[in-house]
Amino acid sequence: MKRFDAFYREMTEKYGFDKRPVLEGLNRGGLYAYNWAADNPEKVGAIYADNPVCDFKSWPGGMGTGPGSHDNWINLIKCYGFASEKEALAWPGNPVDNAFPIVRAGIPLIHIYGDADEVVPWEENTKVMAERVKALGGKIKTICKPGCKHHPHGPVDQVELAEWIMKNALTDWR
Repeated sequence: MKRFDAFYREMTEKYGFDKRPVLEGLNRGGLYAYNWAADNPEKVGAIYADNPVCDFKSWPGGMGTGPGSHDNWINLIKCYGFASEKEALAWPGNPVDNAFPIVRAGIPLIHIYGDADEVVPWEENTKVMAERVKALGGKIKTICKPGCKHHPHGPVDQVELAEWIMKNALTDWR
């Protein structure tokens, strides 16, 4: 997250980018986008997530229906500074656990997912995230790609996504 903070400062202060950018989180990028947004809700215009990891117990942990990734799981435990797998599994900082600051800030959310995603199962990630956001009184738009697996990424209709972002993002560039 410190690298995201430095990147944000560089882009907004040096290059004059909008103070509330739209974050894009693909795959594990869902963890980064949502965690940075939870720590910096006033600095986020919207979140576009594509087959996002919203709970690392699902991927790379493989604690659900997906296969996970053993090597990435071990690396995650190390990178996050957890003393053990047990500590990682008990951590309350996954996006699905930490949606409140994002909802409270009114950050617009959109998820695109494949309902046949075998790597990052939507039921353990986007579905849970959407349910929690709605339970907290927030809004999230979800777009399903029926029969689509984890790849290819991206929306079927790029114009729909672009128009949604232009209409909903909390930014100054409109």
